[in-house]
Amino acid sequence: METLKIVKVGGNVIDNDAALEKFLSQFAALKGPKVLVHGGGKIATKLAQDMQIPVNMVDGRRITDAATLDIISMVYAGKINKNIIAKLQANQCNSVGFSGADGNAIVSVKRPVKKIDYGFVGDVKKVNTKAMRVLINNDITPVFCAISHDQNGQLLNTNADTIASELAIALSKHYKTELVYCFEKNGVLLDVDDDNSVIDFMDSGTYETLKIQGKFAGGMLPKLENCYYALQEGVSKVIIGNPSVITNTNQKFSTLYI
Repeated sequence: METLKIVKVGGNVIDNDAALEKFLSQFAALKGPKVLVHGGGKIATKLAQDMQIPVNMVDGRRITDAATLDIISMVYAGKINKNIIAKLQANQCNSVGFSGADGNAIVSVKRPVKKIDYGFVGDVKKVNTKAMRVLINNDITPVFCAISHDQNGQLLNTNADTIASELAIALSKHYKTELVYCFEKNGVLLDVDDDNSVIDFMDSGTYETLKIQGKFAGGMLPKLENCYYALQEGVSKVIIGNPSVITNTNQKFSTLYI
């Protein structure tokens, strides 16, 4: 079975033009089939602030009212996605941009209100891989933003780490899938203030212990939840590190396993 890499890029890489250019050049050079998933929260946050629209986050997840949904749809599926596609084409990586609505790729339901009303946030219920596999099998790289839909005409904000893990799980039925999360840090850190405190290998038991100890904060906690869920559901490998991890040139990164 052919190995397919699902690479998610986010954090300060998206905000830094030079870092993004370098990453996309490295991603384009990856041999074999691949899928790219990108975030964009900081750009959306800045635009919301410029437009005096409140930004509310809970445990690393964005509260998405109607005005915020408009902003992230424009930023994620428009500005960032198409900029990435153009740069990949410049690096001879033929690619097609996706939201979850395109090709009916990612179907979600609006998150029910419990203790917190997250607004127009989608929880993934189904991933349709048919259109993606046609592209992948013809050497075309799908590039996903963090937007899904409910099949009733409603777009939904969906965590980009979740998008990446759900794609990896669905595609694992057809390929050997490896999930790679790239951001500005060297990996999962034992001490958030020490970039060298990378946890090289972490099994699910160690993860649960460190979570109870409060070692993971902000966006790292939902990222790790997605990682271990993906491993439980058939993804062969999960790696977290800075962008150079995709070229095997960095010496520090985190490998997660059950």
